[in-house]
Amino acid sequence: MAVTSYQLVCPFVGGAVFCAVALHLRRELKQARYVAGVAQSVVLRPLPARIEGLGVAAVQVSAERGASVGGDLYDVVGTEFGVRVVMGDVRGHGLAALGTVAALLGGFREAVHDEPELGGVLRRLDRTLARHLRDRAEHQTGPVGEEFVTVLLLEIGADGGVLALNCGHPWPYVITGSRVLPLSRADPLPPLGPFPLPADLAVEHGFLLPGESMILFTDGAEDARDRRGRFFPLPYMLERAAAEHGGSPKELVTAVLTDLLRHTAGKPGDDAALLALRNGRSGNALRGAGPYLSAAPPRGATSHIRSAPDNSPLAPHP
Repeated sequence: MAVTSYQLVCPFVGGAVFCAVALHLRRELKQARYVAGVAQSVVLRPLPARIEGLGVAAVQVSAERGASVGGDLYDVVGTEFGVRVVMGDVRGHGLAALGTVAALLGGFREAVHDEPELGGVLRRLDRTLARHLRDRAEHQTGPVGEEFVTVLLLEIGADGGVLALNCGHPWPYVITGSRVLPLSRADPLPPLGPFPLPADLAVEHGFLLPGESMILFTDGAEDARDRRGRFFPLPYMLERAAAEHGGSPKELVTAVLTDLLRHTAGKPGDDAALLALRNGRSGNALRGAGPYLSAAPPRGATSHIRSAPDNSPLAPHP
């Protein structure tokens, strides 16, 4: 049987075309990851290691493969009103949520310097989100109006007093020695987006004493599951990381993120972010008051922060 020149050449030509296409796709993927990394550095800008006496560190991982930016947002800013902190979680993940993250962080970074009350900052964020969603609705189709964002706002004063407003977000944990307990047990407000904010905002209040740490996180950290469906035991992992790494915020969040990725076999089902704050200030302004005790509430505020029990065992990983 005669073999034509076409039959001899075709496999080589086809293979060359396939290799060229594969090389092009790899370059495109590399470029997309580079762009995502640049976007992350601009939107989720690196935090300084120390802000007005507070040690600070944050880590973030996206569930969308190849993307460096997810739907989580956080920032820490020193202001004349105290150190103000935001952590939030935009519905969805990956680059699709980047616009909402950028809009909210831009609004936060401006409002924290203008608004003397923490409630004013929250209302500014609510208006920023509404404006952003209206602009998106004009340029794209889809259920834009159904998007929501969980937001946690904190204000930490020079004396270690903490004010908190929570819209649908997990409460942070406070680490005192070997104890890991939530800052509050109050029911949060609804997430921003679907419902208007109430006229009266219930501000939670407590303390972050010298030597204590606070860990803020998104639900992707607490809800992460392994192959057997077991949840990631975040409080226990925080307790272990604190015992092994002391009070270093960077080592603390890095160790917990490593444990989370090990728990999920490197494939988290949702974006996850961790932010650690440590009160490294010296002084005795609140020493002896004890953690989780209520400071004098601001006018109109209520508190659900309770005294911590002396023995609250944390169940180890099953």
